[in-house]
Amino acid sequence: MKREIEKLIQALILIIAYLLGSIPSGLIAGKVFFGLDIREHGSGNLGATNSFRVLGKKAGTVVTAVDILKGTVATLLPIWFDAGIHPLIAGLVAVIGHMFPIFAGFRGGKAVATSAGVLLAYSPLVFLFLVAIFVIVLLLTKYVSLASVLAATVAFIYAIIHTIYTNDLPFLAAITAIFFFVLFRHRANIVRLKNKTEPKASFGKKN
Repeated sequence: MKREIEKLIQALILIIAYLLGSIPSGLIAGKVFFGLDIREHGSGNLGATNSFRVLGKKAGTVVTAVDILKGTVATLLPIWFDAGIHPLIAGLVAVIGHMFPIFAGFRGGKAVATSAGVLLAYSPLVFLFLVAIFVIVLLLTKYVSLASVLAATVAFIYAIIHTIYTNDLPFLAAITAIFFFVLFRHRANIVRLKNKTEPKASFGKKN
């Protein structure tokens, strides 16, 4: 009976993690505070970047914070409830929910902010390091997509080196998955970067 209850708790945590990831913060912010669907504006993406472009700096910042928090809370759930599953599993489920949200027709963001939230919960120092990489690349190039892909690439390289010394295989597996999630979700951006047609960062309204 105890084992069945444990399995039920684990299943509930993964379901909650997916539902957390599925919260379309950009869509909610746009409809509630601006009366518009950001899927019909800018790039049409529900993520933080399009929220900045369409809704402005304040709303974009809030959307980014919420998207990060989704990954953080999901990753911490197994720890809070002593559920017997690795925290990174719940974190990855939240990232999948963010990319394919049940509350928004399975059309979500590009995995960056929620993945960052997973790292914030699991390894805050790595999170801060990658945020620094992201910001530096963004300031130098003005390409959000390039900053995202390079940050994911650095995370992947770091995970390989880290695992060689620590044997933290779950971390390597999670970062590898995130790396490929980010590449997959940015495949069109990568093509535009190669063709020099990728738009540079433009955050719209100065609100």
